[in-house]
Formats: sequence, C-alpha cells, structure tokens
Amino acid sequence: MHEDTHDLLFRAARTHSAWTDRPVGEAEIQALYDLAKWGPTAANGCPGRFVFVASPEGKARLKPHLAPGNVDKTMAAPVTAIVAHDTAFFEALPRLFPYTDARAWYADSPDLAQETAFRNGTLQAAYLIMAARALGLDCGPMSGFDAAGVKQAFFADAPTVEPNVLINLGHGDASKLHPRAPRLTFDEACKIV
Repeated sequence: MHEDTHDLLFRAARTHSAWTDRPVGEAEIQALYDLAKWGPTAANGCPGRFVFVASPEGKARLKPHLAPGNVDKTMAAPVTAIVAHDTAFFEALPRLFPYTDARAWYADSPDLAQETAFRNGTLQAAYLIMAARALGLDCGPMSGFDAAGVKQAFFADAPTVEPNVLINLGHGDASKLHPRAPRLTFDEACKIV
C-alpha cells in the first residue's frame, strides 16, 4: 500500500471537534454510504442503520440528547451521522445471504441477534469513518449522548433499531486540533500466541 493512503486513513487522520464553513452535500453523503456499505459483516447481515442529520430542524431534535460537552461541536458540524443497528437485521438475510438459511440462525435467538447486530453495526460505524476519510471528510465520533432519547427522536417508528454512536462529519478546522495524543505500543496492547 502507499504511504499516502496509510496517512490519509490512519496516521494523519484526526478526530475533529471544530469545523470549517464548507458544507457537505447530499451527493457526498450518498457517496459516503455507497463506499462504506462494502465493508464485511457477519453473513453479510448489514445491521447498520444510518440517519444523517444535516438540517437545522434535525440538529434541533438531536441537541437535547447530547452530553453537554458534545453540544457545540455537534451543532457546528455540517452533518452528524447517527449510527444504529437493527436487531431484526436477519429478516433481510434471505436476500443479502441467499446461500443458506442464515435467517434461522438468529430468528429464534434474540440474544445472538442482539450481539451480532451490535458487533457488526459497530464495525459499520468504523467503515463509515474510513470511507469518510477516503472521500476527504473529517470525522468526530462520539458516544456521549442519551441513546433512549435519540431512539425516540429519530427511530420511534423502528422498534428494533438501537442507536450506537454519533459521528460528526465535515471539513475539520485543523488549527483547533490538540497535539496528537499517543497510542499504546504493540507490547502494551498485543500478544502473539
């Protein structure tokens, strides 16, 4: 792989909390999902569900459910992606994974369906971050929000969908970044057995 790609996706990419005035259009949002959707999930289950909050009305609905430290940066971001997962994702498996009766693996096992939806929906949130970076967008992922409130505000008509993470999207203001924080070393985080 090219070093530039490594830098774009990982080494030079940063978590942004301040944003320029440059907008993010609907075509960019669609391109973002169209790239991120190709990331692998168990049995191609695709449990991720995404709401891209881009309008002032949408931001007003989201604001009361944010942790206080996340309000200003989220209101300033051009778009906030609400990444959720559908615990009934298996209903689409006959179409998404037609090679076997994968629906049966989950339909009568709600705990397994929940665990699989959460795990793979979280993967899809990470794919969205990588796709955004690949398309020239900056990200600010957050977990500081009231999930029950966000569910009521954005998924009231989808009882099997559970919010997981928020990701602010836009063009970050690099002048407002803190110095790069360290990461754990290989020996601190890894084992080879």
